[in-house]
Amino acid sequence: MDLPGGPYARRRHVGLIDAAIVIGVLGALGFLAWRAGAALDYRWNFAPVWGFIARYDEERGWVANLLLQGLLTTIRVSFWAAIVAAIVGVVMGVARTSRSLLPRLISGFYVETIRNIPPLVFVFVFYFFVTSQILPALGIEDWIRRQDPDTLAWIEVLFGPPQFAAGVLAAILCLGLFEGAYVTEIVRAGIQSLPGGQWEAGQALGLSRTATLRHVILPQAVARTVPPLAGQAVSLVKDSSIISLVSIQDLAFLGNEVAATTNRVFETWLVVAGFYFIVCAALSAAAARLERRFARRG
Repeated sequence: MDLPGGPYARRRHVGLIDAAIVIGVLGALGFLAWRAGAALDYRWNFAPVWGFIARYDEERGWVANLLLQGLLTTIRVSFWAAIVAAIVGVVMGVARTSRSLLPRLISGFYVETIRNIPPLVFVFVFYFFVTSQILPALGIEDWIRRQDPDTLAWIEVLFGPPQFAAGVLAAILCLGLFEGAYVTEIVRAGIQSLPGGQWEAGQALGLSRTATLRHVILPQAVARTVPPLAGQAVSLVKDSSIISLVSIQDLAFLGNEVAATTNRVFETWLVVAGFYFIVCAALSAAAARLERRFARRG
């Protein structure tokens, strides 16, 4: 019998089997590290890498160094790209379920185009088209250069160093549109999973189709799509590493620079992997908590 609040309300106890699994995993990782050092005659030394996480400045104290700066760029890009993906995904997901043919054709073309192009190819094509054509036409770089120090400070907080803000904006749009295709299918599936009686109930209450969608269908669809959307958010953070290939100074790009500078390849990429793991694990934990909250409401 389930406890009040459904299966998500059960308390999780760590048993002997769980502890044995954790010990086994840690032992396997330790063995692999030992074998790598023994087989390759590799001497582990993380000391040169730690200095690239943070450094001490006599005037400002401890400040972020390359790896931490890259992590902040990754978080910024992922955050704004998630917002773009959510907006595009909801609009296109609703269009996929529209009665009109034109919205279904547009959204279907968008989804099928994105899902059938390798992400690396999409990033190269879209990024270089946007940076070389659209952004200069909009005059974004010129607008940034004309701003006062206070505005530039806000731009740096939201998008990173102002001199790289235009490229970061292009990366955000690129990643957001790419992930938006997958969010579209999640939203579409959530809407179509609801029984047709929900639409009929809205019509019986005198609501228009738009009002029924807004007040009846979407709230229920959101609750059903929380788990897949949470997984997509984690995937977005991991997928953001591909923007390093177009010289966006995110965690992966600067991790490669640190590895080349220190000549400590294994150590650098283990630290980079640790940063990605911390961010993704935090997102997964937050998503699990949100999922349990929706389950209790249901």
